[in-house]
This record gives sequence, structure tokens and C-alpha cells, in this order.
Amino acid sequence: MRDFLGSRAGKQFLLLSALAACLCLLGRQSPWLAYGTFPYADSTRIILLTMNVAGLMSFIYSALRIYDLRKEMAQHRQAELRADWTATHDHLTQLPNRYAFERLKLLQPERGEEETASTPTATVFSIDLDGFKKVNDLVGHSGGDTLLKEVSRRLSGFAPAGRVFRFGGDEFIVVAKDLPAEKEDQYARLLIQLITRPIMIGGLSTQVGASVGYARWPTHGKTLEEVSHVSDVALYEAKASGTNVHSLFHPAMQDKVIERARFERKLRTAVSDNVIRPFYQPLVNLRTGSVCGFEALARWTDEDGKSISPQQFIGVAEETGMITALFQQLLLESCHDAQTWPEHVFLSCNISPVQMEDRLLASRILNICASAGLPPRRLEIEITENALIDDPELAGSIIDDLHAAGVRIALDDFGTGYSSLAQLARYKFDKIKIDKSFVSSSSGDDRHEKIVRAMIGLSRSLNIETTVEGIEQHTQLAYFVAQGCDIGQGYLFGKAMSAEDSVVYLDDHRDIMRSA
Repeated sequence: MRDFLGSRAGKQFLLLSALAACLCLLGRQSPWLAYGTFPYADSTRIILLTMNVAGLMSFIYSALRIYDLRKEMAQHRQAELRADWTATHDHLTQLPNRYAFERLKLLQPERGEEETASTPTATVFSIDLDGFKKVNDLVGHSGGDTLLKEVSRRLSGFAPAGRVFRFGGDEFIVVAKDLPAEKEDQYARLLIQLITRPIMIGGLSTQVGASVGYARWPTHGKTLEEVSHVSDVALYEAKASGTNVHSLFHPAMQDKVIERARFERKLRTAVSDNVIRPFYQPLVNLRTGSVCGFEALARWTDEDGKSISPQQFIGVAEETGMITALFQQLLLESCHDAQTWPEHVFLSCNISPVQMEDRLLASRILNICASAGLPPRRLEIEITENALIDDPELAGSIIDDLHAAGVRIALDDFGTGYSSLAQLARYKFDKIKIDKSFVSSSSGDDRHEKIVRAMIGLSRSLNIETTVEGIEQHTQLAYFVAQGCDIGQGYLFGKAMSAEDSVVYLDDHRDIMRSA
């Protein structure tokens, strides 16, 4: 009862009750209001007055309750609409989201309706921004939000209302109704041109690329959701082909996706079962001829005895996030294997560019060394130039932490990137590794010989060791020894071998050196 009286309805009831009481009192004191002109007894007039006042108050109370109820229903409806809008729209860009896309039924024929030449068609364009992360790192998250809103504005101005969707991150969907097949290619090109125009953010001119995959309804699927799925498949194909590329879906792409998914499952099992093992390729001191180290290389032999190339599975491990677990397994086993080598023989391991985004990378490496009992001074980490570009500050911090612990850092594939000299100036490296592409062309090509001599001279002036990869012939060995290179690596010295074979290799090499 107390809750009722405290409510709006209860307050209205009390107010009308008080008003009714006042009218009754007033009527008893006024003969005219109490039906004084009619031949009724006083009690009868009071009863009639009370009934009429009660009826009037009941009518007013009912009217107020109906008004309040309708108002509450309208507010409830508005709240439902707001909640529905929030659930079906992206908060940042105000564009419809994935849930709104799933409700887009106007393009599909009603149940029982035959598909005819007049049946509407639709082309679903899946769009992914290329290089968004770099722009986001450059201008900050608020700047990244500004870029996404500008891209949304451009797409909304190009496509009809309600046909542009944001599925999350930097992924957008555009639905073009009744677009002729011969114009789809041009439409995709226009979408790319819209997105790739420079965008000013805080006085900075920024630019992103775009990959577009598209598919047609009902040709490529019975529902828009199915068409959206295969347009994503076409988008994946476009991204694999480069930047600012568009691609129309065809069934062969789906077969590739199925094969890719099968390979991912196979790789995941291999990582969890520790099937991928480290093999070791010798590094030879070109001045003394002694083995100074081994580079650990990932090798995978499946259950059928077939060797799977690292070029095939390392990229997939990077894209799927398995690279960290795989690297930690390989490094731990390599550190244990290195314990069987002489103290002066170091272990060299490669770092994926993806791993350089991990702020805990240095601590992970040092913890593995500690658990395996390998001194950090016996470990060398090889980093490619591409790993330094995305986040230079983080890369510098990781390199400094590893250096402080005694780990040596080598710049891998030197000469193949676009900023080698800039990287040498910015970061402290203990070694540079000249890419094997320079080895095969060093003899007989005057320009390549000059480049090689310049690289070796640069390393000598910076007091940095030089390793040459890919030495396969004695003439190549003689050339780089004459040029003053420090360390050699290649099939001429030995291919990658198991840990057991590496111990035998060291013993045989020591015997050869003694007898020489």
C-alpha cells in the first residue's frame, strides 16, 4: 500500500480523494449544490451528492490513468527503438552493423515466389582497409577513429542509405542493388578510389589503402549472409594479391579457403604435439675455419614423411597467432640442444616481424634461456628490417632489453630492405647478415661486387661482424674470404641437421682442423 501511495497513480488517487472530500463538504454547506431545489430528504441529497462526486472523480482518475498508460507505452516504445538502434548500429560511425545486415530482407523474394528475370539482384562488396594500423599508430586511437568516420562518410555518400555497414575494426560492407554485372568491376574501383584519397587528421595528411572482394546474390548464394561469406573469401584473395586490389568471387577460391583451413588445423595439431623441431645449420669463422655457431631452423615432417617448407607454415603461423607458441617451443629445445656444444659455439634464432609487436618478447626469451640454463651471451637473435618498421619505439625497447642481458642482435637479410642504413643508425646491432641474393650474383657482376664491398666496408667501419648466407661454391667462399667477411653460412659448410648430427659434425670438423 505504501508503494502504491508513493507512486504517480497513488498520488493522483490521494489528490482526487481530497478534492472529492472538499466538494462533498462544500455541497453539504450549499443547499443548491446538494439538490436543494428538489423535494428530497437531507440524507438522500447527501447520498446523491457523494455518488456524483465519486463518479466524477473516478472518471477523472480513469482519464489520468489512461493518459499515463499511453505515455508510458510511448516511452517504452521509444526505449525499444533506441535499444534496437543501438544493437543494430555501430557506435563510432553510426553505420548499421552486422545484425542490421542480417535483417536486410528486402532484396530477397517472398516465400513461394519464383525467381524471374525481374527478381531483384544485389552485389555485396566486402572492404578491408590496408595500412590502417600504421596510421592508427601514427595519429593515435582518436585519429584512427577520425579516419574510420571519414571513410564511413565517404561510403555513405556514395551508396544509398542503409546499404553501407561496418562489421567491426576496419571492415566495411556495401550492398549495391540491381547493379549490372558488367559494372561491378568499375564499382569496386570507385570504392577503392574513395577510400584511398588522402585524409587530413590533426593537420597531418594520412592515407590508407583498400582491398575489395565482391560476390553476387543470388548467383553466389541463396541468402545475403552466404553471399557476404563468399565475398569475404574474395576479399582474402584480393589482400593476398597486394594493396588496392579488388577481386570477384569464383568457386576455386572457396576450395583454397577449405584447403587453408585444413592446413591450419594440421599446423595447430603439429604445434600442440611439438612435431615441428629445430634443425641446425653451421656458421663458420672464415678467418680460422672453426665452427662458431649454429642457426636454428624450423623443420616439419608430417605423419606421411613429407617435409613441409617453412615458407609455407611460418606465414600461416604468423597470421593465426601460433607463431609465439611455436617460437617458444623451438627456442626452448634449441637452448637445451646448445648445451651439448662447446662453450664458444653460439645459438642463432630468427624472430618473426609479428613477434616484434609483443611487448613481453624480451622477457619471454630471457625466461626461456634461464629455464634451459643457457647463458644469454651464447644466444644471437636475428631480426629482419621489416620487423623494425611497424613500431620503431617498441622494437628499440626490445633490442635494448636483450642487449642489456647479453644477447647479441643481428640484422638479417641486409641489403634487401628499403631503409638498411637508417636501421643501422637507429639501432645497435652486433652483426649484419648479407642476403644470399648478393652471393649468387657477386662474381661476374661488377655492380653487385661494388655493393658487397660497400656493405662489408660499412660493417667494418661500424665495428660490426658480417655473416654471408648462401655460400655453395668454393669460388664464392674464396671471394668473401678475400673481401674480409667474418662468418660464412651455406650448403658448402653443411645443410641443416638434427641436434644429434650437429654434435657429430662438430667432432668431425674438429678432427679435420687438427689434421689440417
